[in-house]
Amino acid sequence: MSRKAKQKIILNNIEVLRAGAKGVSVGKTEEGKTVLIKGAIPGDVVDVHVLKKKSSYLEGQAIEIHAKSPYRVQPECEHFGVCGGCKWQDMSYDAQLKFKHDEVVNNLVRIGGFKDLDAEIVPILGSKEQYFYRNKLEFTFSNARWLTLEEIQSGKEFDDRDVVGFHIPGAWSKVLDVTKCHLQRDPSNAIRVEAKRFALEHNLDFFDLKNQEGLLRTLMIRTSQNGQVMVLVQFFREEKENREAFLQNLKDKFPEITSLLYAINPKQNDSVYDLDIEVFAGEDHIMEKMEDLNFKIGPKSFYQTNPEQAYELYKLTRDFAGLTGNELVYDLYTGTGTIAQFVSKKAKKVVGVESVQEAIDAAKAAAKFNGIDNCDFYCGDMKDVLNQDFINEHGIPDVIITDPPRDGMHKKVVENILFMNPKRVVYVSCNSATQARDLELMKDQYKIVKVQPVDMFPQTHHVENIVLLERI
Repeated sequence: MSRKAKQKIILNNIEVLRAGAKGVSVGKTEEGKTVLIKGAIPGDVVDVHVLKKKSSYLEGQAIEIHAKSPYRVQPECEHFGVCGGCKWQDMSYDAQLKFKHDEVVNNLVRIGGFKDLDAEIVPILGSKEQYFYRNKLEFTFSNARWLTLEEIQSGKEFDDRDVVGFHIPGAWSKVLDVTKCHLQRDPSNAIRVEAKRFALEHNLDFFDLKNQEGLLRTLMIRTSQNGQVMVLVQFFREEKENREAFLQNLKDKFPEITSLLYAINPKQNDSVYDLDIEVFAGEDHIMEKMEDLNFKIGPKSFYQTNPEQAYELYKLTRDFAGLTGNELVYDLYTGTGTIAQFVSKKAKKVVGVESVQEAIDAAKAAAKFNGIDNCDFYCGDMKDVLNQDFINEHGIPDVIITDPPRDGMHKKVVENILFMNPKRVVYVSCNSATQARDLELMKDQYKIVKVQPVDMFPQTHHVENIVLLERI
């Protein structure tokens, strides 16, 4: 370890041992202290600039690579390392899957306490598409383009600061000018490029995030597997002539847009959920299909952002549930009811519970649209809804499927599941750490039978996991 001016701490020749949580990698100092490293992958030997010192570990940024990991590959995207959206692009996909699988197992052992895990652990299911798999992206118009270090150090003045792109992590008021994003299929990139071109040519104001002024705010693009395209543009204020010209140009240039929408948003945030969405051309939705189910996707709808892999996730969830057609299923954190509807044809009845009323309304509408009559949906806080009165009304479930947010389940929800004591619980999670924590609370009553990690988001550290529990 050497010290430089202003107490700058550099750790030399740190071997990166494994992948850690949230996309960082893990190494050790000569003294055995853990180092969490950004910008490195397992197998690298790097110098690390220490940015934070904690009592039990250090956090830092790799500043020089002395030996490259065998897992290293050339990133596809020119924006890698700046954008922050695909932090594992420099790691081979096989290695990504290995470390995601290891994370799931390690969390079950370390956090869940399942040191002698007597269960079938199925190898992680990779995504067929490693790029261009997302069906939704949101871009920001900004008059404050992110300047590179070289540009800043040049001392020059830059007047080309208007951009359409992504916020820089840790610098929300700065936006990266995206040339090509590898996450969403065409015509996504072409639409974004044309939106910027037209706005510049016609001197339309790009949004000033700090001062909260300007005309053009955001551009959301949604696509479906059947080729439909939705575009939603947020304007900060109404300028009818400019708004109509901007939208008409998109309509003329991209006839494949089937839903062209806009909203006037004078708020201090870009959230669409409390905005009035207007239709400029086409429909107010696009359609998505999964087996014999059809889903209307509106601008405010939640739908899995990797639809092809979501289908695989749902099939596995249905298989894990082991349904014969006679079971009462509770689907907790049902959202817009996609899983509930997906398993309904193999169940006697499905009861979905969700805390967001808009999602429940959407679930009911979707079930009606699909002609499903054995799904009921209820809104309420999970820890309060699942009481004795609810059970008396709907029955004791044979199977519970639970798919909570990243924070996992409230302890009271776990207690409610244990009280209902279903034969099987299928726990779907986007955070295997909180999942393992919840499973530890259930180990006296349930055993883990099967574990199946699923990669929904290639080029990132995120991993979904499905666990089948059976009553002891």
